[in-house]
Amino acid sequence: MELMRGVVDPELGSNLVELGMARGAQVSGDGEVRIEIALTTSGCPLRAQIQRDVKARLESLPGVTKVRIVWAELTAEEKTAAMAKARFNVSQRAPDTAIPPTTKVLMVASGKGGVGKSTVTTNLAAALAEEGFKVGVMDADIWGYSVPRMLGVDGDLRSLEGKIVPISRTVGEGRLDVVSMGFLVDREDSALMWRGLMLNRAVQHFCEDVRWNDDLDYLLIDMPPGTGDVQMGLAKMLPRAEMIIVTTPTVAAQKVAARVADMGRKNYLRVVGVVENMSYLVTPDGEHQAVFGAGGGEALASEIGAPLLGCIPLDPAVAEGSDLGEPAVLGSGVAAKELKSVALALSEEHVPPVEMAGCSARMLDAAVAALDALDALDALDALDALDTEDDEDNEDDEA
Repeated sequence: MELMRGVVDPELGSNLVELGMARGAQVSGDGEVRIEIALTTSGCPLRAQIQRDVKARLESLPGVTKVRIVWAELTAEEKTAAMAKARFNVSQRAPDTAIPPTTKVLMVASGKGGVGKSTVTTNLAAALAEEGFKVGVMDADIWGYSVPRMLGVDGDLRSLEGKIVPISRTVGEGRLDVVSMGFLVDREDSALMWRGLMLNRAVQHFCEDVRWNDDLDYLLIDMPPGTGDVQMGLAKMLPRAEMIIVTTPTVAAQKVAARVADMGRKNYLRVVGVVENMSYLVTPDGEHQAVFGAGGGEALASEIGAPLLGCIPLDPAVAEGSDLGEPAVLGSGVAAKELKSVALALSEEHVPPVEMAGCSARMLDAAVAALDALDALDALDALDALDTEDDEDNEDDEA
């Protein structure tokens, strides 16, 4: 039930436990979890989304063999209480983040540096944008910022109505919106010698004071390595975020990466899966050579109870694309193919975008807009009538 506090109703913006929607759970001896979820209405269009989130979080726990959801509907009194709780939570969350509630937030994390976390972040962001999604990229690796160069975006961050405007780049049918400390320093090789308090304040600005667009489908956060101040601060600021763990095939990287997954779960974050980077080298004759060993990603996925999303091979095109600002995933090659496969799995299976078109909140907005339009037409008719009366009065005066 504590883990269920990480499942947020996208429409109400609060977790299912607080809202009284998660009524209770039972765990059988063979590891089957039975949980009762009461929706605001039996025909809720977000039912499939909530089901995916509930199952994804509970099935990620070691020892859980199956998750069975029993659906119910809140009573009128329970619904009133849930809405009141949601409104109270909104009033108490000031200052709230500027990230839209329907945006899927993915923290790309690693236990140690040098495993290719920034490479995975930028390439997955570019691949999702190429699919037509609106993707934000937050470079939270304050000391080791590299996202601007890797994505080929530069310039100075500007302010509009008190908010930082991210620097955008069109990719295919989609868009990338990027914020990074790299846009705020005079030179790319400038060192930032900041301590924990300043680091946390910087990422807090990126969450609260950036003008993220309302149509943002995904926000990928390039996390600094380890489990320090920035990671814990972001986990508290973004409790609905989910994590992708990056490792290499080596046992050393795998063991360190397990600590990141443990930190995430202790903060009730869902671990989406594992990406193994630098998995193998493909020789000109097609042979796969395990330069850094083999099996680290699969072993980590098994240890933390999360899926292995993909194994990215060593490919010179990846390094070249990062240096030139043209992510390798936008081209061809063995690494590009695997990165595209991971991005497709994220958008279609593991972290699909939230569809809000049929939700009651959106329907209410549409109804209010329609009523406003009718009111405007009635007002115009009334003005026309007044004009007609004025004309008739003027004719009477002249007579």
